[in-house]
Amino acid sequence: MTVREQTVLLLNWRDTTNPEGGGSERYVEEVARGLAELGWSVTILCAAYPGSPREARRHGVRYLYRGSKVTVYLRGLLHTWLHRPDRVVDVQNGLPFFTRLVRRTGVVVLVHHVHQEQWQVVYPGWKGRLGWWLESRAAPRLYRDCRYVTVSSASRDELVALGVNAARVDVVHNGTDPAPARQTPRDARPTVVCVGRIVPHKQIEHAVDAIAEAREVLPEARLVVVGSGWWEDSLREYVAERGLQEAVEFRGHVSEADKHAAYDEAWVLALPSLKEGWGLVVGEAAGHGVPTIAYRSAGGPTESVQDGRTGLLVDDPAEFRAAITELLQDEAVRRRLSAEALACAGNFNWSTTVRGMDRVLTGQVVEVANGRRAAEKPARADAGRPLEI
Repeated sequence: MTVREQTVLLLNWRDTTNPEGGGSERYVEEVARGLAELGWSVTILCAAYPGSPREARRHGVRYLYRGSKVTVYLRGLLHTWLHRPDRVVDVQNGLPFFTRLVRRTGVVVLVHHVHQEQWQVVYPGWKGRLGWWLESRAAPRLYRDCRYVTVSSASRDELVALGVNAARVDVVHNGTDPAPARQTPRDARPTVVCVGRIVPHKQIEHAVDAIAEAREVLPEARLVVVGSGWWEDSLREYVAERGLQEAVEFRGHVSEADKHAAYDEAWVLALPSLKEGWGLVVGEAAGHGVPTIAYRSAGGPTESVQDGRTGLLVDDPAEFRAAITELLQDEAVRRRLSAEALACAGNFNWSTTVRGMDRVLTGQVVEVANGRRAAEKPARADAGRPLEI
């Protein structure tokens, strides 16, 4: 008798081929790829974008591009209802796909971080208030009997504060790719790099301000911005207002090889984000011996950055600017942090991440009794306990 493949549908608002894609999308795709290798039949449904195909297949994963960044939620909900996969991973990037409306069982909610501050930054006014109400009030109630996965203890605490049962939240950390062999020498000029989407809540303006301050004592200090996003024109205007066009280089959406070349050049990674679930770029930079400076209040970096060992955590923009200048000036401290970052770079890997998600998914067994779906029951003795990997 042939055993049917277990199917899993991952609903995410975009993928890494989307110009707006970032670290959270990378997490979803690495998990999907790993699950396919473990024998799952995996589909990712995400929003279409100009030039995207309608369907693609990569690394054993089927990709469906449906709807816009708004209507993808309806398309995901309909696909879930019509195709009835064995498991659904509902990726909540601020808004969930509301799959619990059409399924009683088999739903896992993946949350990278809570978006409270970001709603009003990106959507000031009633739209932001509505978005926050949906995330903080409606979603926890709708998914109250579902298992949650998040990427850091800080994000788990945020979910618990919203009323999610702590016993239902599993922490499955990001992995990190091994860094390729150095291709580009460290730049002779004091170089800071920012890697990620250019959107308001990434607060790259703080890195621009830091370079302006650093140049008062290090005239050749420069900032390299790797990534793209809808806020780029505003950021360029800000750079021009500060008269820093020669000090700030925009490289746009680049290949993996060019991204790693930027890490090779850098002395420091600046991560001034308002909020990060983990900060995938922290591990990437660490693989190149590049320490990170981030905000303690951002949440995830309190775990991905070991303060004083692999980088520095600061509390406000003034400290952020000062830390950038001091680290660019102090070669001894920079070398120490660089060595520690490199030594710790291998602590997290994608295979561990995939095993963690597989355990969550296989720990939910849906039994059918008298024609009705019964409550989910653990498949193993440890399946009912929170997981931290």
